[in-house]
Amino acid sequence: MQYRFDAVFLDRRGEVVHLIRAMKPSRASRIVFSAHSVLEIPAGVIESTGTQLGDKIHWDNPLN
Repeated sequence: MQYRFDAVFLDRRGEVVHLIRAMKPSRASRIVFSAHSVLEIPAGVIESTGTQLGDKIHWDNPLN
């Protein structure tokens, strides 16, 4: 990535287990063993939405 972004680490149930705000370009995060996936979103979204550890993230797939 060439720009800052927020990273939301999710377990298999979609629960937030780790957050990184405004991650710098060309950096790697630490390994989060409890995470199953990472949602990369524009920088500032974690702050503006008040996302916290333990929150559940859910989205519908319109293609299914």
